[in-house]
This record gives sequence, C-alpha cells and structure tokens, in this order.
Amino acid sequence: MKMILNLHLKFTILIVLIAAQSLASCPDKCGNVTVPYPFGTKDGCYLSKQYYVNCTSLQITNTTFKLLNISLDGYMRGSVPMSLRCYDKDHTTRALTPTTHLSGFQISNQLNLLTTVGCDAQVNMKTYRHTGYITGCLSMTDCNMLTNGSCFGMGCSQVPVPYKVSTFRIETRRNPNANRSTNVGFWGFNNCTYGFVAEKDYYMFSTLDLDNMDNRSFPVVFEWSVGETNCEEAQKNGENYICAENSVCIDILTRYSQNYRGYRCQCAYGFQGNPYIPNGCQDINECEGPQNDCIYGCTNTEGDYTCSCPLGQKADGRKNGKGCTYSGGSLFAGVSMGTAASIALTLVLYAGLKQRKISKSREILFKKNGGLILQKLLFESKQSSQTAKIFAAEVLEKSTNNFHKTNVIGQGGYGTVYKGTLPDKTMIAIKKSKSIDQNQIEQFINEVIILSEISHPNVVKLMGCCLETQTPLLVYEYMTNKTVFQHLHEHEFNSSLTFEKRLNIATQTAEALAYMHSTTQIIHRDIKSSNILLTDDYTAKVSDFELLTGRKVFSYDGTESEMGLATYFVTSLEMNCLIRILDDKVKKNGVDHEHIKKMAKLAKECVELSGKNRPNMREVKETTGASYNAYGTSETMEGSL
Repeated sequence: MKMILNLHLKFTILIVLIAAQSLASCPDKCGNVTVPYPFGTKDGCYLSKQYYVNCTSLQITNTTFKLLNISLDGYMRGSVPMSLRCYDKDHTTRALTPTTHLSGFQISNQLNLLTTVGCDAQVNMKTYRHTGYITGCLSMTDCNMLTNGSCFGMGCSQVPVPYKVSTFRIETRRNPNANRSTNVGFWGFNNCTYGFVAEKDYYMFSTLDLDNMDNRSFPVVFEWSVGETNCEEAQKNGENYICAENSVCIDILTRYSQNYRGYRCQCAYGFQGNPYIPNGCQDINECEGPQNDCIYGCTNTEGDYTCSCPLGQKADGRKNGKGCTYSGGSLFAGVSMGTAASIALTLVLYAGLKQRKISKSREILFKKNGGLILQKLLFESKQSSQTAKIFAAEVLEKSTNNFHKTNVIGQGGYGTVYKGTLPDKTMIAIKKSKSIDQNQIEQFINEVIILSEISHPNVVKLMGCCLETQTPLLVYEYMTNKTVFQHLHEHEFNSSLTFEKRLNIATQTAEALAYMHSTTQIIHRDIKSSNILLTDDYTAKVSDFELLTGRKVFSYDGTESEMGLATYFVTSLEMNCLIRILDDKVKKNGVDHEHIKKMAKLAKECVELSGKNRPNMREVKETTGASYNAYGTSETMEGSL
C-alpha cells in the first residue's frame, strides 16, 4: 500500500509540474485565460513590462486588443473591433475606424485574412499614421449572386494580411470606381460596409451580415517571441537567455531578409511543458502515448523510450524500424531443444497466418478499389507500354521504409506525399490520400488510365497506382527541384527565379493546360504555385489533378483564399500600385516595366469571374510565349551592346 501511495504521489507531482505554466507563487489565470510565463499578471511574474497582462481589461501592456488565449508555440489570439461605415437615408454617415496597437507583437500574415463585407465596397488597411496604404480588399458591384459561405468577390472578399504589421487602422468606404447609375440613393443594395481582420476559416459569410454586423468581433492571431537577437547571441549572454533545461532555442527570422527578431523556446523531443521556466519541460512517457511503436515491450527513458524483443530475438523492436529478428548462434542457450522447437514452430505458424491474413486483406481492398476493372482495361489497352502500372503494396512499403516520416515531401488537406526508391533505383513520389468516394471508383479508374497515357513534357507523369491499401496510392515521377511555391517563398531558394524563368514557367504551364483542355478534356481546377513542380533545369511540370478527392466546387481554377488574393492584385492594379506589390527579386532584376504591365494585364483577364471574359489556355500560352521570346531577345541585344 505504501509503494502504491508513493507512486501515486510521484504521478501527482509530475502532473502538477507539467501543468505549471507560470513562475512559482504566480497566478497563471486571468479568468478563463491561461497566462504562461514569460507573460504574467503582477510584478515579479513576467519577463518584462512588455509581457504584463492586465486581468481587469484582459490587455497586454500598450496593446489595444482583448486577449483570448496565449500558447507556448509563439502565438496568441485577441479580439479586435471591426471598422464600419453606414449611410442613412438622409445621407448622414456613421463610421467607426479603430486603430489597433500591438506593441512589440506582430499580426500573423499566414493565419489571418483581411475581410470586407458589403456590396460595391472597399476596405483599406493603413499604417500607424493612417496615410500609408498597406493593403486593400474589394467586393464586386453586382450582388445578385450572393452565396452563403462564399467570400470571393460577391458581397464578401478576403485578402492575406501583409507581413510585419504591428500597428494598423482599417478604413471602409464605397468603391469610388463603381458604376453608380444602377444604385438607388447613395448606397443602393445595402447601407453598410464592414472591414475586419479575422483568423483564417473562422468567418463564414451570410447574406444576413450585409446590414447586421454591428458590435461583432473576431479572433485575430498574433505572433510573439523573446529577446532581440538570435539564439547564438542570446546564449553567449547567458544572463538574459531564458530557455530552460530540456529545451531548444528556435531563431525567428524576418520573412524577407536575414534579420533576426528574437527567438522562441521549445521543449526538446520527448519532453513537454513550459520551456521558459525552471523544470518546466518534463519527460513524456511515450510508452503510454500514440508515439509508442513497440512490437512487444516498451520502457520509458529520459526524453525517449526503448523497445524490447522476446527471448532469443534482437534489433530495435519497433514496427517502423528493424523489428525483432533471431540473432543465431547461441539462440536457445538455457532453453531445451524441445521448447525451442515448439516456440519456433509457433512463430512460423503465426507468421504464416499473419501473412495470409495480410494477403487476404489486400486482395479484398484490391477488388474494392476497382483493381479488376483496371486489370481488364489495361489488358484491352493498345498502348500497354504507356499505360498505368499496378504496384504491389509491399513494393511501395519497401521503397518508402514503411512510409517513414523522413520520406514525407508534402502534406495537406488531401493527404501526404512520400518520396520512394524502386528496386531499379527509379525515384518516385507516392500520393497517399485521406479518403476516397467509393461511388466514384469506376470514374477514378478511367481517369487513371487517361492520365497515365498522357506524355507531355510539362505534365508530371502518372506511373501507376496501388489498390491494395485502404485508399488507393498514386505513383508519379519524382521531381528533384521542388515546387514553384518553395522557390518563391523559402529562404534557400531566395534568388532562383529570375523574371525570365518565371515567364518560361508560365508559358510551359499554359502549354500543359492547353494540351489537357484540347486533348483530354480534363480541367485541372486547382492551378497554384505549389502544384507546379520543377526539374533541375527549371522545366515546369503540372501536377495534382485531384483524382481521389473529386472535382473542385469552384468554377475554373481558384479556391476562395486564392480568389481573395486575386482581388487584392486587381485592386492594386486599378490603384496603380502594381510596382509596389512586385516581388523584390523581380524589382532587383531591373525588368522593363512594359513586360511586367503586359503580364499583369493578362493575369487580370485570367481571374475574371465570368468565364466568357477569360482567355483560353491556348491564348495564354501564345501571349506568355511571345513575351518570353521578346524578353529573351531584348536581354540578348542589351548584352551585345
């Protein structure tokens, strides 16, 4: 009983330590809001005045937002009042344009969207002194096509929030460029325009919101860090370095330069808790958690765990590792031969039964996922050398080391993409989707056949599929030079895409889409920089035709967030702010503005909401190709002068 009580006491102490978020004797709550150190609610409980939380107002020093929560991963959420402008019948105006101060914190440009609600409406985000324009958001004049839940132009529009904004003001107004002849009175369709920043996916548009959003607010995500230098510099000055034991330091870089803006602390692998306080990071018992992949026994260790094997077997004992194998030699020392033989026979029988069960399961899944249909179609195909290959699950498992996390090269709402190597050393990319609509299996199989027969230099080759798994796996050729998105946004590719390369990529992408539209009648519906892959010589290859997840619900090639970005681009173009929103790498190339304006005009035509006003892909290909050739010629001529 005494031993049980001692164990219980130790377990209770461990829970308290892990749960502790603040310094000793310091409150860690403001009502329902947890306040972890380096934040605090009274003297001696916070790192500096910048992290003081007023429990009465739920505000942090020198900020104007109401605190909702703070997380130790470097984010916090706060409530920010919205801006509005309403017009009464007597033409009087009621406006609210609050200024938001964030002190030393910054608004997250990845996790928030600037939103405008209203017809024929415009919202501008401005700087501290309210004169400098940061970004804007425009909704369309025609509000006869309003749709609940839709926020990409009609009555509601969204654009990303710029990077490195710490103080801002949002102004709302009616679009000054709109055609007012159709309006009744001063406003027309609705009396108010609303503008606000909200966390991504939080706000869902309703037509009832057009005149009924007063006094509402939405959560906004802010970023926080500590210090003003990188980890290395902070560690040299140990007195001010605050990452506690069993933690690691993470540099916080500005997105568009190599300047540091502080660092964050994070509990090391195998630990959890608050990395900013002494003993804040406590060991996790992995044996009791989902990370335990031991086949047999598990033993927790400081920051890690080990797996054990049955008597006579060795290796790491892990499902995703080397498992357990017989060591040979004096394998059964101390065990009678009869017993050893019985054990061996039992294991052989068990292994055989297990393998038979796996084989049976894979056979059932193969039939369920349309394997017999695919086999028949492949047999009847006259282009058997070009068509899809059916891969065995075992082959793909070996090629990816059992789909080990170190082979993950892409992840999203659709599922995960793994890098693999076939026995003949061919590199492949395997797309593992989260789900499949069983009612569309036959359509899926037909599309696999069609896409596998496509042989175009600018389309990623679909090599085949595996149907022996819970959801079918698609096998593509592997692209070594990442995606256009990574070359545009990640530091290691900072100067890789010159304007000339971008023109060529745009031309090749248009060529691929024009070919798909005219030859196969397949419409991609999700063209974006992360779906355009590059070879080592920067040849563009279009990928991801959404076979498993069904067709997109939007009309052509944009998701809602992307349509919001398109609106931001069009607005900037109309306000003669094109050069301001250009990528710095393009500006530094010294590109002729006429080339840029021509491409901007084409891009604007491509994001027209009405399909009849958009050019087809062949026209886009011809325009971008002509610009690429003209640009290359002008560059050559300049170089020869």
